[in-house]
Amino acid sequence: MPPASPSPSRRVPWLSPLLLALATVGFAAIWTLVALYTNRQVSWLAVIGALDMAWMLRLSGWPAGRGRMAAAVAATAAMIVLANWSIIAAHLGGAMGLKPWESITRLGSDHAWTLAQLANGPMDLLWMAVSLATAAWLAR
Repeated sequence: MPPASPSPSRRVPWLSPLLLALATVGFAAIWTLVALYTNRQVSWLAVIGALDMAWMLRLSGWPAGRGRMAAAVAATAAMIVLANWSIIAAHLGGAMGLKPWESITRLGSDHAWTLAQLANGPMDLLWMAVSLATAAWLAR
């Protein structure tokens, strides 16, 4: 007997993870551009990004529940890491004459971690924590 397939209401549409990945990378790019333009971390954008992740999951038909909450939190966390990585890489690459997309691949994780700790203060960390809670709450 073949295994029972999930009911149509509990199945994740195949396009949903792709849309979520696109939203994650796209919002990280927006955050990076705003941070480079203002020369600040602008960590409050993490909360707006969390709203975007939850909204994208709802629009794409991802079924409600713990899976959608976990996906929203994971996408928000990935967006935070990617944006911080890109901001750091763009600043370092600019000082060395590299384009941002060239320096993103050359930045080491230890160096990025050290610079992220120096660049993000307590308020930035609070904004990031609020964004993760917002993603979980809105995606429920």
